[in-house]
Amino acid sequence: MSNVYNEFVERDLIAQATDEEAIAKLLETEQVTFYIGFDPTADSLHVGHFLQMMIMARMQRAGHRPIALFGGGTGMIGDPSGKSDMRKLLTKEIIDHNIGCFKKQMSKFIDTSDGKALFLNNGDWLLDLNYIEFIREIGVHFSVNRMLGAECYKKRLETGLTFLEFNYMLMQSYDFYKLNQDYGCKLEFGGDDQWSNILGGVDLIRRKSGKEAYGMTFRLLTNSEGNKMGKTERGAVWLDPEKTSPYDFFQYWRNVGDADVIKCLKMLTFLPIEKINEYAKLEGAALNEAKETLAYELTRLVHNQAEADKALDAARALFASDGDAEHMPTTELSPEDFTDGAITLIDMLVKAKLCSSKGEARRLITQNGVAFKGDTVADIAASFTPADFVDDAIIRKGKKVFHRFILI
Repeated sequence: MSNVYNEFVERDLIAQATDEEAIAKLLETEQVTFYIGFDPTADSLHVGHFLQMMIMARMQRAGHRPIALFGGGTGMIGDPSGKSDMRKLLTKEIIDHNIGCFKKQMSKFIDTSDGKALFLNNGDWLLDLNYIEFIREIGVHFSVNRMLGAECYKKRLETGLTFLEFNYMLMQSYDFYKLNQDYGCKLEFGGDDQWSNILGGVDLIRRKSGKEAYGMTFRLLTNSEGNKMGKTERGAVWLDPEKTSPYDFFQYWRNVGDADVIKCLKMLTFLPIEKINEYAKLEGAALNEAKETLAYELTRLVHNQAEADKALDAARALFASDGDAEHMPTTELSPEDFTDGAITLIDMLVKAKLCSSKGEARRLITQNGVAFKGDTVADIAASFTPADFVDDAIIRKGKKVFHRFILI
């Protein structure tokens, strides 16, 4: 059994651990059942989830057993961690649909055959709890004073924390206790924003059963400025190709900052650490090779090799020139999009979701941030007729974002 803990250290993944020495020994000497929770707040996993799935995949490759726990129960409440406002409450039907989407996407990364991994739903035990019994058996072990000092709650006290959300830590802690009792789960992983919740579960297991359990958090996927990665002007970077195309997914990673590419290669790919360390020696334009490798590897993992090959070919063609590319993100224009025989550049930018509003489009144009068919357009009143779309018409936003328009 390989020592996966050393790999976590080499890749600079670990943020906090309840007992580093004990966890390292446990992972070296036992086949460990561990879990990571996923609340189904959308119908697709996103880049933030991908990091957690890679943790599960690394652990499974090292011989351990993952439990992916889907929040059919906790999703009815909503985790307050990292949120300034209460999450929108979802119906059970939406949550069940989202869990189905999560399972389908996660199956590409985690092998559940022959019990090698488990996909479980905490709604199976949380939704039918007797509240009075739960508070007597579980709530008695939690100090309100200590909970209010936890980061996940402390930040919300200024804007308002509902009692509904206050229950979340108890629910997540009970999940760990339940998995420990029923499946021998000894270890909970999560992002570093889950530290307080994970500690609650470790402590509950000790108090209720006297058993030792452990928790470990991983660094959040942030850029060099400390902002969460996986967000664009058009929203989250999703794993669903219908929400974020393979080309857009590739381009997101191809365009990461110089200061972030090595960190992303370590955290998000299976590339050998020796190869990544060679990339770390590169500087300036030479780092483009590392960025291209990062984009290709992640697109291959999330989608498939064929999509990664197509995105790579398209990106290379675009970086070489402003020519078109078969797999570039495309917006179709119909006769209804033209008014008096023309469509404005502003309307094109908004329709393609390159800008979120007409005001943003005007600012981008006046800042010389838009080129049409290779020529910079500085006139906010610029418009085009159907004749301009006989051949592929490509807009370049900034230096690296390309989008094709075709007439149907």
